[in-house]
Amino acid sequence: MASIRVRAIAGDGSVDVQSLIQHPMDSGFVKDSKGKLIPPHYIEVVTFEHAGKPVLTALWGPAVSKDPYLKFSFKGGKKGDTLKISWVDNLGKSDSTDAKIL
Repeated sequence: MASIRVRAIAGDGSVDVQSLIQHPMDSGFVKDSKGKLIPPHYIEVVTFEHAGKPVLTALWGPAVSKDPYLKFSFKGGKKGDTLKISWVDNLGKSDSTDAKIL
């Protein structure tokens, strides 16, 4: 279904994270070519964890665009550590992946 692409790079005391999540993020307010509403289908929760603790939790809704891009930094990570990324959408579907910090 959807996939997550992540790049995490350790720098001077912090880790810079960039992620791209492939997801339709349908709001439920857009019509298809036949004039019928496309049912809502969007990510509700995105979580990034390092060493078993959340470093970022995002609560999203239908206003977030298709294939959302997220960029942030956190302190405490180092090269070789693992960053776990997961999401759950309003239909109960989910995806997760692990990324090594470079």
